[in-house]
Order: sequence, then C-alpha cells, then structure tokens
Amino acid sequence: MATGIEAMVDLRRMTVEDLAAAHTLSSEQKWPHRIEDWEMLFGLGFGYVVERDGPEGQREVIGTAMAWLYGEDAATLGMVIVSPQAQGMGLGRRLMEAVLGDLGSRTVLLNATDEGAPLYRKLGFATIGPVFQHQGAAFAVPMAELIPDERVRPLGAKDMGTLHDLARRATGMDRDALLDALAPGAQGVVLTRSNEPVGFALFRRFGRGYVVGPTIAPDRGGAKALISHWLGSNSGMFCRLDIPEESGLGGWLDELGLPCVGRVVRMVRGPQPTIDPSVTTFSLTTQALG
Repeated sequence: MATGIEAMVDLRRMTVEDLAAAHTLSSEQKWPHRIEDWEMLFGLGFGYVVERDGPEGQREVIGTAMAWLYGEDAATLGMVIVSPQAQGMGLGRRLMEAVLGDLGSRTVLLNATDEGAPLYRKLGFATIGPVFQHQGAAFAVPMAELIPDERVRPLGAKDMGTLHDLARRATGMDRDALLDALAPGAQGVVLTRSNEPVGFALFRRFGRGYVVGPTIAPDRGGAKALISHWLGSNSGMFCRLDIPEESGLGGWLDELGLPCVGRVVRMVRGPQPTIDPSVTTFSLTTQALG
C-alpha cells in the first residue's frame, strides 16, 4: 500500500490547463519545447499527469506522458517526464501503464533516453536503433546535385494526398491526421522525378528555432536535395533534424554546421509496422511524434 508522499500523488488525464505546468517540467529537463509546441502536441494526442499537494495547498503537476494515434493499429508515445524531486517513486511506470492501457493492442513506438530505456524494456519494448539529434546554423550550404529530370518544388494544396501516401509507405502507419495538422503552420517542398512526386520535407517553428521534418525520400540523394533546400534558403537560422542512424546523413550534417548533440533509441512494443523499402524517413517530425 502507498505510504507517505506516494499516497498524496494522484494520476489523471491531462487537460489543456496542465500545459503551462508541463512546459515548466520540460524546461527543467533542458528540453527545447515552447508552450506552443506543447499545445500542438496536446491538440494531436492525449496524455496523463501525476500531481501532488504543493505550496499553500495548491496541486502541482510533477509528471507527464502522452500518446498519438496513427490509424487503428499504431501509436507513438512520448513526453514522459517526472520532476527530479519526485523521481524514484515509480511515477514514470504509473504514467506509462496508464497510457499503454488506453492504447490496448496497438503497436507502440517511442524514442527513449538512456535513463528511460530500462523502464521501457520492462514494459515490453524492444530496441530498433538509434536516432541522432543534429542542430545548429548552416551558413554555407552547397547547391544540391540533382539527377536528370529531378526537381524540388513548393508544396501545393493538391499535394496532400501524395504526402499521405508517401508517409504511409515510409512509416507503415496512417499519418494523415498528423500531416493535415502540421501543414497549415509549415512550409513544404516536394521532390519530383520525371514530374512524379517521390518525396517531401516540411519546415516549421519548433523549440529554439526551426525543424526540418518529416523528410521522406526514395534515397539519400533525394533527402539531401530536400534538406539542402531548407538549410540553404534559411542560412544562419538555427535548425534541428532528428535522423535515424540508417539515414546516413550524420557526417553530411556535421560538415554543414549541424553537429550531433544528442542520441535517443527507437523502441517498439508489438510488431513493427510494415514499410515500403522504396521510400524512407530521413528525418522525424519530432522525437515524440516520430
């Protein structure tokens, strides 16, 4: 039976009123999320918080966890935070079990820090591979070397169906609602070959600056063309990309002035989504959203 401080801790569904406290928690962890980023994440998904009695009898949020649904069979999980003053009480596990209980039999993917990975393994998650965080300000980006009949053009309103299709093939998940929510606040470009769309990349505000992602392309050359467009047209701006190890883009980004500053581990519980090998995710939307 819970005793002492644990008995004063309550778990409940996250509400919009919790976002300011959640932002404070992420800032304590040195995570870059703005309150606007939290609002976007909450608008797309759901979460739980744990809270306890704070100063002057006020309840204070001391932990969060969130999830985002992709179709009927998959989800991602993230923003798992417990205040340093409340760690060691099993709150991370309580939050995870609450979210996983709502996700049922879905395949669940997450990106884990080294500190969080042991708990996730105990909850049935298996390691897929690392994701590297690159960020910085590129001041000189060479023009991308396009192959014959290849072009990078602005995203148009009629392209959303193509984005849906490419994202489904690259991730094995229904990402339509996510892309529809991101598009109004993002800029986008499409990669075409012989006038056929084969990839895309979005560029939008996030954290300390901007994020390039998701970037989906048929190969590394196409991904470089898409990413070069955004870095070259926003020279000197602080940009971030989260890239799976198999993207092979790490050394290239280092050379452009976006060094690797962090690493997380992709993990999955349940069968991995089936992806189309002819199209690949080269940079994530965010670590939480995948």
